[in-house]
Amino acid sequence: MPYVTLAQLTDRFGEQMLISLTDRGVDALGVVDTDVVDRAIAETDALIDGYLARRYALPLSPAQPMLVGVAGAITVYNLHLFEAPPKIEADYKDAVRTLTAIAQGTITLSAAGVEASSTGSTGAQITDRERPFTEDNLKGFI
Repeated sequence: MPYVTLAQLTDRFGEQMLISLTDRGVDALGVVDTDVVDRAIAETDALIDGYLARRYALPLSPAQPMLVGVAGAITVYNLHLFEAPPKIEADYKDAVRTLTAIAQGTITLSAAGVEASSTGSTGAQITDRERPFTEDNLKGFI
């Protein structure tokens, strides 16, 4: 299941914006091109999964509400063929910062995590080596 749907994008950004970003044919039809939106959503899902894969078991179930906004901002940014407006670009950068924070563990999602790889040891291992300076070989220096 994608992190954001066409209905959620329409609700958040408006149908007119989505039409202007996706109606790319020679003859404008005045409707949202769902194929273009689906490709952008798939690219966004792949990006988000790339950030989350080391920390969480994918696919995330249930859907995380925080990721809907993140996915929406990234998808709309990716739909722009040319330079995005400053607000869209700022939202995109905030979304990527949020994903980075999730990947680093600063922000935690309420989802099942991936088990950390273990070496089978229980903690620190200490090894002692022969000491190069001993009481016997330092006689006369102390």
